[in-house]
Amino acid sequence: MFHPATRRTGNLPALARLGQAIFWLNFWAQLRLSLCPASAQAKRNPAMNQPDFPPFSLSRLLQTTFRPSPGERICVVIDLPDPGMAKGWTFLADARFSIQRHAHDSFYKGLHDGVMAELGLVGGRFFAYEETGGSNLDLPDRAVEPDGSELSLERDVYPNHDIILCISTHSATAPLTALAKRHGFRGATLHGVNDIILRSGLAVDYNEVSRDAEKMRLALTRADHFEIDFALGDDRHTLRLDCGRQEAQKSHGICLADEPDVANLPAGEVYFVPTGGDGAFPMQYGDGTLGLQQVSGACVTGVTLIRGNQSVIDAHNAKLADDPVTGELGELGFGTQVLPVSGRDIQDEKILGTMHVATGRSDHLGGDLTPDKFAQSQNATHDDILFSPSKTPDISVTQVRMHRDGKSMVVLENYQPAAHLLRALAGD
Repeated sequence: MFHPATRRTGNLPALARLGQAIFWLNFWAQLRLSLCPASAQAKRNPAMNQPDFPPFSLSRLLQTTFRPSPGERICVVIDLPDPGMAKGWTFLADARFSIQRHAHDSFYKGLHDGVMAELGLVGGRFFAYEETGGSNLDLPDRAVEPDGSELSLERDVYPNHDIILCISTHSATAPLTALAKRHGFRGATLHGVNDIILRSGLAVDYNEVSRDAEKMRLALTRADHFEIDFALGDDRHTLRLDCGRQEAQKSHGICLADEPDVANLPAGEVYFVPTGGDGAFPMQYGDGTLGLQQVSGACVTGVTLIRGNQSVIDAHNAKLADDPVTGELGELGFGTQVLPVSGRDIQDEKILGTMHVATGRSDHLGGDLTPDKFAQSQNATHDDILFSPSKTPDISVTQVRMHRDGKSMVVLENYQPAAHLLRALAGD
């Protein structure tokens, strides 16, 4: 979280200015450390494998995120290649399922070892569904419990629970958000949970995260458009994304009882659904291949190889030709938290100084690209493209500029927040 020592003003006494300078030096030291891989952090200080966060507390997380009322029903949902592996807790013996083990050890057991009693919650059942195979694809209906019972998520789970924790390999935020609005529950999606995330991004006070996210939201809201400059070697590219003066939104980790919704945890970002855009940006694929994405009308229309595997580029171009909406840019996001790199995008896109765009489905963010508009259902994903020193070391985001009310303001520079955001975060 961001803890400014003093408000910035134009007329600070000398000692206040000195204290402020010390504060910013300390802040940048912490930020640089947070952007280092865990192995590099350990080398700098063997006793410091993570920043100084409080121990993970399931009770605190549920209280700050949901503020649950006594009697509310809660459950845990996971994904597995074969949901039958939930029977007899078979999946716990398989090292491939570390995420699902966290769902059992840190969440299910925590609920039954006192957290439900402390918060007055009831239920605590555990369900598994079949992996979707992609980010934010619609969820299958069949679920299996540890006693081997088979149920319907649509009929037996969603309408009969108030709080649903989905801890999965693939993100379920988009489909679960639509289901929450239909059935009236609240939920959290925590895909990719690992030890670092438990000890940092899920250990924070989300009241503080929400306050900082709101400061950044106000600093960015109602932008006309953003210009993002990318550098890859000697090549330079710029992507312009129009925002149409829309109100910026925030993912802040709080999901209260007054409206059915789903929190994406760890939280901490400010985001827009672009209304237009053009230009180009480099993208790193899963195998390390780099391709230049050509953008027109806020949609990736074609890709050319920068280096790597031409077949990867050919496959992407074939997908764009067959199902053009897969290239639609449905999100522009900025991280708001000081966190360690976890190796999982769900946390690493929330780190202050990083930015991401996303292609595909956008209905869960307030956009209008819904699964029915894709030519093939398996293409109806929402795929984040994160730019950060750890994820894309060969790609630099040299500058991000916000254009608003006839003015141009730098908001990020070389993966660091610029003065405009720093002043906003330092305010009370």
